Amino acid sequence: RAGRDITLGILGPDRRGVDLRECAIQSPQIAAVIPAIARLIESTGLPPYDVPERRGELKFVHVTVSPEGEMMLRFVGRTQHTLDVLRSRLDRVREAVPQARVITVNLLPEHRAALEGEREEVLFGESLSMVMDPAGEVELNLLPGSFFQTNTAVTTRLYDRVSSWVSALRPRALWDLYCGVGGFALHCAHALADPSLSVVGVEVGAAAVRAAERSAAKAGVAARFIARDATEFALAASPGDLPEALIVNPPRRGIGDALAEWIQRSGVPHVIYSSCNPETLAQDLARMPAYRAMAAQAFDMFPHTSHLEVAVRLERAG
Repeated sequence: RAGRDITLGILGPDRRGVDLRECAIQSPQIAAVIPAIARLIESTGLPPYDVPERRGELKFVHVTVSPEGEMMLRFVGRTQHTLDVLRSRLDRVREAVPQARVITVNLLPEHRAALEGEREEVLFGESLSMVMDPAGEVELNLLPGSFFQTNTAVTTRLYDRVSSWVSALRPRALWDLYCGVGGFALHCAHALADPSLSVVGVEVGAAAVRAAERSAAKAGVAARFIARDATEFALAASPGDLPEALIVNPPRRGIGDALAEWIQRSGVPHVIYSSCNPETLAQDLARMPAYRAMAAQAFDMFPHTSHLEVAVRLERAG
C-alpha cells in the first residue's frame, strides 16, 4: 500500500482526488515528508472525505515550510472525531514529521468549498518563524490560519524589490493594505530604519494581525496593525491621516471598484500594487488613471504554471 490509498493533491474536474505528491511545483522539503504523512493518515484510520458522496472525515492536510525547513502541519477534519484521534496520536504525528514546529487540527463540518473552518485546536507549538531576508534580520511569525505565500524563495525577492522601491521614496507614512502577517510593512520599516516613520498594516484576518504584531515587537519596529477590511479602513480615513506611500496586496479578485476609486481620489503620491492576477490588476489600474506605472517586475511564484505575481510601482501624475 505504501500510502497510495490516500490521495494527497487536489480535486479533479470530476471532484475526485488527483494525487500530486510528485508534482514539481512543491518544495523539496514538502515532497520529502508527503510519504510519511500518507502513512500516518492511514495508520489513524481516519477516512478521507469523499466530496461527491459527502462523507468521510479528513478533508485536508496543509503543510507550510519555512526557509530553514521547519514546518507547520494543519489537519482539517469534519468532526470532533478527527481532533480526538489526532490528539491521542500526537506523539506519532511528531515522530512522522519531526520538522513540525506547529501541529493543529481545524474543524470544517460543512460541505462547502473552503480550505478551513472557524475552529482551530493547537496540539503542539505556537508559531512558525519565517526569516525572509538574506541577513536574517526580519523574522515573520506565522500563526495557524494566517495567509502566507507558498513560494518562500520567490517571496524573499518580492519583499526585497518592494522594500527597495519604498526606501527610495523615503515616505514619512506608509500603509500596507491586505498586509497578511506584515511582510511588506516590516521589511520596508527595516529597510528605511527611520524611527519617525509611521507604518500601518491592515488585514481582515485576526490571526494574521496577531502574528504581525508579534513580529513587530520582536523586531523592535513601531508598526501598528489593524484587523479590519482594507476598503472600510481606507474609506473611513480622514484626509490628514493619509500616507505618502501605499502598498496593496489583494487576493485574486483585486482591490475592486470602491478601493480603486478611493485611491484615484485620495491624492496619495505613491502606490505599490502586488498582484497575483494580472487580469484584475489591469482592471484596477484602469480605474486609477491619475497614476502612471514607473516600474514593474514579474515574479514566478508558481513555476510550471501560467500563474505569477506582479509588482507595479505607481506614481501620481501632475
